Amino acid sequence: MGSYVPSTRQERAQMLQKIGADSIDALFANVPAGMKLKALHIPQGKSELEVSELVSSLAAENRVFPVIFRGAGAYNHYIPSIVKSVTSKEEFVTAYTPYQAEISQGILQSIFEYQTMICELTGMDVSNASVYDGASAAAEAVAMCRDRRRGRVLVSAAAHPMVIRTIQTYCHAAHVEVEIVPMKDGVTDKDALVSMLDAKTACFYLQQPNYLGQLEDADALGELVHSAGAKYVMGVNPIACAMVKTPAESGADIAVGEGQPLGMPLSFGGPYLGFMACTSAMMRKLPGRIVGETTDSEGNRAFVLTLQAREQHIRREKASSNVCSNQALCALTASAYMTAMGAQGMQRVAELCYSKAHYAAAELGKISGFELAYTGPFFHEFVTGCPGDPQALLSRLEGEGILGGYPVEGGILWCVTEMNTKAQIDRLVSVIQEVRATWN
Repeated sequence: MGSYVPSTRQERAQMLQKIGADSIDALFANVPAGMKLKALHIPQGKSELEVSELVSSLAAENRVFPVIFRGAGAYNHYIPSIVKSVTSKEEFVTAYTPYQAEISQGILQSIFEYQTMICELTGMDVSNASVYDGASAAAEAVAMCRDRRRGRVLVSAAAHPMVIRTIQTYCHAAHVEVEIVPMKDGVTDKDALVSMLDAKTACFYLQQPNYLGQLEDADALGELVHSAGAKYVMGVNPIACAMVKTPAESGADIAVGEGQPLGMPLSFGGPYLGFMACTSAMMRKLPGRIVGETTDSEGNRAFVLTLQAREQHIRREKASSNVCSNQALCALTASAYMTAMGAQGMQRVAELCYSKAHYAAAELGKISGFELAYTGPFFHEFVTGCPGDPQALLSRLEGEGILGGYPVEGGILWCVTEMNTKAQIDRLVSVIQEVRATWN
């Protein structure tokens, strides 16, 4: 078994002698003792066959459900076959970040078209080339709003818990105060928001639809935020944007969200992408790559990489983001999906999600104890009560090949998309009825 350290003892001794150090430990003298590992406890190596068998056994533990009624941030949508056909082309898969941007016209054009479609979807003026995921996009949006006079960040308690934690993590490192605006009846409490807004508030983050599936009164909340002089950040579901009011129509300064519904499979959690778009007034604070359209010396259409003021390889000492890998491949996937679907196709998907979810909610509501937890409007997710053990119910559903909803406080969060047929919904209801009959 070879050594993890490629250099020999003689080579390390020569290195120490050359730099004037007594030992390897002397090189790390400034590192506190409590931060040093005493031992790695790395097990003995395995043969290629043993590794293959181990990895295969681990992979076999993954279960792909044929029927899914769970969302909570990752959604099961139909992906046209042309999406994979386009994105699997070698020139896209192998393309890296265009440091010499102007000679990479193909990748720049794909980014430009992605940005254009995100702006059309959200109604915003400018889009970047995407960041790592929806949660980091939300955190980056919050960073765009802070300045020396306004450092408080307000976040709706109805936002996705992981998004909230990501914002808190980013802000903790920057010594920024984050306060949670409480919920009331499944949506953001307007009165609480009014009482918390002040002259030091930089922004308010709202999720639409929110984590519990409810549609917020985004227009009214935006007016309250702007009346206090703060910025309004909306996290949106891109499929819902094809049906409900866009962030721009609700007065958002920045729109962010998870782009996974736009052609990316569930894939056990990634890779996904975070889209970001903003008004023209916020454009110069937008992180990541922004591609512009121009003409070359011969008058032909051309593309340039512009407005990189926050990129770490441009202004490392002032940068607040680090987006340097080929995240544009996921953006290209979203572009291919939106192109294949078209405006009418995306609207049809949204309508199917809405109508099927409302059918499922109505049928579940006929079962005692599974009535809707909230009476407000919703898109394709909703919470019902659960008078028994949610895990026992979900385990029974798994035995039927159904991935049920996600347990939340007050019940179960269900999700229905265009992928769920009436027969699947009726089967879900039937199994729950059987389980409910055993609960006294």
